[in-house]
Amino acid sequence: MRKFVIFSILLLVVIGIPVSKKYFKSEGMKEVETELVSTHTIKASILASGQLKHEEEIKLTSEVIGRVSKLHIQEGDSVSRGQLVLEIDDETFAASVEQQQAAVDQQRVAIEKQMMVVDNLKKQWKRKTQLFNQKLLDTDAYDAITHQYQVAKVDLKASRELLKQVEARLDQARDQLSKTKIVSPIDGVVTSLDIKEGETAISSTTNIAGSSLMTIANPQSMLAEINVDEADIANVQLGQQAEIIAISFADTPLVGQVESIASSAKRALGRQSYSFAVKLKLAEDNQLNLRPGMSCRAEVFTQGEQALLAVPIKAVQTVEDNDNDLVENFVFIASEGVAKKTPIKAGISDDNFQQILEGIQHGATIITGPDKVLRHLRDGDKIKIIELTPNTASL
Repeated sequence: MRKFVIFSILLLVVIGIPVSKKYFKSEGMKEVETELVSTHTIKASILASGQLKHEEEIKLTSEVIGRVSKLHIQEGDSVSRGQLVLEIDDETFAASVEQQQAAVDQQRVAIEKQMMVVDNLKKQWKRKTQLFNQKLLDTDAYDAITHQYQVAKVDLKASRELLKQVEARLDQARDQLSKTKIVSPIDGVVTSLDIKEGETAISSTTNIAGSSLMTIANPQSMLAEINVDEADIANVQLGQQAEIIAISFADTPLVGQVESIASSAKRALGRQSYSFAVKLKLAEDNQLNLRPGMSCRAEVFTQGEQALLAVPIKAVQTVEDNDNDLVENFVFIASEGVAKKTPIKAGISDDNFQQILEGIQHGATIITGPDKVLRHLRDGDKIKIIELTPNTASL
């Protein structure tokens, strides 16, 4: 038993010596990965998320109040521009047209009668004017016929103005009647049908939305509407290229370009920052079964490819204040076995590299990892380089 204990102690001593040597040798030194600063090709971009939408989509609403008497389509049907899709009961509107037409006819008859009166009084006035000039008619009689003639002309003018009013009411009644026939304004597909036969369609009024009848969209033309943070919107311009990933087709990126940029910002529910709605028109040659409402993310390329002095983006660390505003960007340079914290001025970036405008020079050795070491690395820490990665991508 005693021999076994002695043997065990000797074995531990033999094993422990090299381990302890290695431990004490590297005590206080952090093993790091490094890379030489050089030029890289950077294609600057911003990232944002949003939803897919039909580029041409129209929601039909009723402009009159009435019962839906006939639906000529079903959800999913293809329709052509000008095709009748829905009818509202027109009995009341047709009766109104007939009533206003009768009023117009009646007023026209009244005008004809008034014109006859005016013509007759005009003839009398001319005859009596001659008699008055010949001193054969007294002044009172002449004034009386003159007054009657002038009043008749005013009455005729008033009747003609009244005719314009009743004709306008007739046009309005006809317009209301025409609105009982709903036609498709575009070639497309009925993507949603929101009313049934027998239900009452309600017209829109001030501050009150009317009944939604259906939505018709052109399925051949899609766009992505993304929300770009206010900090990035200054870099977004019309015509810039973009890569869009629909979440349902994550392995198939889509090509698009910036079509429109909202002029004002909005704040999303539950968020403090503001964002701008940006519409990206998708190329029409994609073969995916895209549907409106699908979530998507997009990368908008704000600048073309450029060869710039840059470092791996993982090497750049930041300091922020209590409001999450950037205070400082910095990297660690490996110099004579010590990590030196070096502030930098950053430029554009992509997914892999960050442009360096000021702070470090071409050929400097920067610390790029490991991540768990970088997170706790401090200025002046002793380091040991475990890997110096040649920059095969440098220019």
